[in-house]
Amino acid sequence: MKFFFPDSQDQIDREFDFVREEKDLFRVRQRDDLYAHEALHKSPFDGLLVSKAIVDGTAGGTGKYTVAQRNRLYLERAERFFRLDHVDGPLSIMGDCGAFNYVREEYPPYTPDEVIDFYEDCGFDLGISVDHVIFGYNPAADAGVAVPGLEGWESRQELTLQLAAEFLAGVRKRASFEPLGVAQGWSPESYAHSVAELQKMGYQRVALGGMVPLKTQQIMECLTAISDVRESTTQLHLLGVSRWENARGFAAHGVTSFDSTSAFQQAFKDERNNYHTLERTYVAIRVPQADGNPKLKKAIRAGRVSQDAAIKHERDCLRLLRAYAAHEADVDTVVEALHDYEKLYDPGKDRKAAYRETLGDRPWERCSCGICDRIGVEVIIFRGSERNKSRGFHNLHVFRQQLDSELAGSTA
Repeated sequence: MKFFFPDSQDQIDREFDFVREEKDLFRVRQRDDLYAHEALHKSPFDGLLVSKAIVDGTAGGTGKYTVAQRNRLYLERAERFFRLDHVDGPLSIMGDCGAFNYVREEYPPYTPDEVIDFYEDCGFDLGISVDHVIFGYNPAADAGVAVPGLEGWESRQELTLQLAAEFLAGVRKRASFEPLGVAQGWSPESYAHSVAELQKMGYQRVALGGMVPLKTQQIMECLTAISDVRESTTQLHLLGVSRWENARGFAAHGVTSFDSTSAFQQAFKDERNNYHTLERTYVAIRVPQADGNPKLKKAIRAGRVSQDAAIKHERDCLRLLRAYAAHEADVDTVVEALHDYEKLYDPGKDRKAAYRETLGDRPWERCSCGICDRIGVEVIIFRGSERNKSRGFHNLHVFRQQLDSELAGSTA
């Protein structure tokens, strides 16, 4: 089963000075910063998923690429732009439209021809048809129960199938990438209907969209229904769904690939599960910048907190964490210093027990992913994009190990 990592131009500066919090004066981001497949000793994914909405934007907003980055991608094409020749073994590039970026619009902002041009011009290996996400999930609709919004769901499904037919016709005429048709639905039966229709058109690979909010049991019910209509040669891709612990169950129903940012984003968006290991997850150690934390800045402006005191607490925490990593400070001293600072920027919180577990186990010392063995304790500190993204890259490394172990039938 192949894992595709959605691109959002997430890179890290290998030469970042964590003590001075400075980047190299002559650093050029596109030239010097590293993607996950470069920063880790081994690429944790089989390919990248690149969205047209991220690169080109939509009518409702800009993408995440600068004009210079966008132009460079079109000029150099994907393999050179993402430096895929720097990894062991080939990485594939899959393109999609980024349907969640225009989910509130009545119609997708792109035509099939525009999307084909994007995929072909960028040199992608695989390309997903234009689709429109369905807002809800309610199997009762298939039993004749009146469901609010069903008419809109049906029209989005019909539009997605129509666009898939136009997309496939265009690909056959003038494109070299492998096409995937998108199946949208609101129930096991409706997903199975979409897959059956896409197979009639001639698709041999189908991407299942709109499943991110679904529970695992609901996804399995949809896959079971799809199995009743799926031809043996049809491969399924799960859009935005990872759940490595269910990989074998997904594979048994024809899933051969998926994409997800979950493990990466948990590094800095989750309250507790920030640093992953094969055995468990850990809370990252929060040491926010005194001049960058919104709550702390508000308290300083209101006169409730001294700016000098906040800066001193911040510096003491960083100093003690590095001393602890060098076995020059004890865990209780570090945890108390962290808690004293926490009372300034997040009063009411008490993460002492969680921090004691993280620091006591010293998990970064047991990892040789290419991040932890290079930056040490800095990877466990929740602070700024360089540390947070580095921790996210580490999580991808662990996720890959978990996925491979599950697919092999063993316990991670």
